Amino acid sequence: MMFPYIPTTYEEEQEMLKSIGLNSADDLFNDIPKDIQLNRELNLPKAKSELEVKSYLTSLAKKNCSLSELTCFLGAGAYDHYIPSIIDHIISRSEFYTSYTPYQPEISQGTLQYIFEFQTLLCRLTGMDVANASLYDGGTAVVEAALMAAAMAKKDEIIVSKTVRPETRQILETYAHIQNLKVIEVDMKDGVTDLEALDKLMNNNTAAVIVQSPNFFGIIEDLKATSEIAHKVKKASFIASVDPISLAILKRPGDLGVDVVVGEAQGMGIPLSFGGPYLGFMAAKKGYMRKLPGRIVGETEDKDGKRSYVLTLTAREQHIRREKATSNICSNQGLNALAATIYMVTMGKEGLKEVAMQSTKKAHYAFEELTKSGKYKPLFNKPFFKEFAITSDIDAENINIKLRKENIIGGYHLGKDYPQFKNSILYAVTEKRTKDEIDKLSSVLEGIK
Repeated sequence: MMFPYIPTTYEEEQEMLKSIGLNSADDLFNDIPKDIQLNRELNLPKAKSELEVKSYLTSLAKKNCSLSELTCFLGAGAYDHYIPSIIDHIISRSEFYTSYTPYQPEISQGTLQYIFEFQTLLCRLTGMDVANASLYDGGTAVVEAALMAAAMAKKDEIIVSKTVRPETRQILETYAHIQNLKVIEVDMKDGVTDLEALDKLMNNNTAAVIVQSPNFFGIIEDLKATSEIAHKVKKASFIASVDPISLAILKRPGDLGVDVVVGEAQGMGIPLSFGGPYLGFMAAKKGYMRKLPGRIVGETEDKDGKRSYVLTLTAREQHIRREKATSNICSNQGLNALAATIYMVTMGKEGLKEVAMQSTKKAHYAFEELTKSGKYKPLFNKPFFKEFAITSDIDAENINIKLRKENIIGGYHLGKDYPQFKNSILYAVTEKRTKDEIDKLSSVLEGIK
C-alpha cells in the first residue's frame, strides 16, 4: 500500500515504517479484522483538473435545496428561525472565525469575554446560578447532565420521559451502556409525561429524572409537579431540556425547581446547515458548579485594576489529571456560542419575546387552519409552543412527498419513532412563516387524497 496523497518518496515511507518496526503500510491495519477491511483499491477516478473538479462539485451542490428555495415546516429539534445579518458580519472576522479553545487564557481575552457573556445570558434566561461553555449539541448536553447527576449522587439509574426527543434518548442509551448506568423510560399520557407512572418508578437508586419542555411533540410539560416528584428521592437531580427561545414567554426552569437546564441553542442565530454543527448548553444550580463538564469563565481585575477574564474552572483532561476530569466532550463550540451571544444581545428581552410570541401565535393559527375541516385531527389536546401534531387516514410519507412537489418541507413523521402514532405528523411554525405560507400548506394538505 502506498500513500499517494502524502508528498513523500517511497524510500522515505520505508524509512518511517522501519522506524516503527513494520514492513509495509498494510501492517498498520493488522488490528482491524480482515472480514471488515475493504481489501481492494478505493473506487476513485483518475486525477482531474481544477476546472473539472470544480464543475463536478458544483453539480453535486446543486442537488441540495436550501431554505431560500423551500418553505420549511419541519422542526423536531432544529428550527428555521430568522438570523440577524449582524451575526455573520461579526463571526466572519478572522479573530473570531479562526479562534480555538483558550489554552492560554491570559492572551485570549476576546474569546473569554464572549464565553463569559454567553454564560451570563444563559443564566438570566434559565434562572440558574451558573452556566458553562460549550457542549456539542442538545442531545449530548442531556447525556452530560445525566452523567454528572449520577456521579454526584453515586447512583446508577436514570429515568427519562418518552416525550424527550428520540435521538436524545438514543444518545443517552449509548453513553449509559458504556458507563454501566441503567436508563428507565417513563411512559407518556396524552402527549406528556405520565407523572403517576414516574412517581412509581422513583426509588433510592434514582440519580436523575429527565424531562423535555416543550417536549418532542411541542407540548409544555408541568415542570413544577415533576420537580416535586423527582425531589422525593434524596440526591436525585431534576434535569430539564428546554428550547431557550420558549423561555422568553414561559416561566424560567430555575423558578420551577429544576436543578440542571440543558438544551439546543441552534435556533438562536445558527443556521440549519444540513445538520450542524450546533450548540448544546448547560446551566445549573450553584451546588453543581464544580462538577459541570467543560469550562467556566469568570470576570476579575488584573494587577492594574482593569477588568479581565479568566478560566475560573476547567475540568477537561487537558487541564487536570485525566482521572479527575468531568468529561472530555467539551471541544470548542466557541464560534456557535458567539453566534448565540450576538443573537441574544441583538434581540434583547423584547426581541426574544417577540420571536417567541410570533412563533406560538402562528403555530396556533396553523393548527386551527389545518384541523378546521376535520380531514386532519389533533393528535393531542394540550397547550403547545411552536410545534403540534396532527393525524389523518392518509399515509404520512405520501403527504410529505406531495408537499415537497409544492416546494414545502413537510413535518416530521412521528410513526418512525412512535409506532402507535401511524400517519401522524409533527409540524413546526416559527416567526419566519407568513400567513400566505401557512394558508398554502393548508390548501395543499386539503387537496391530498
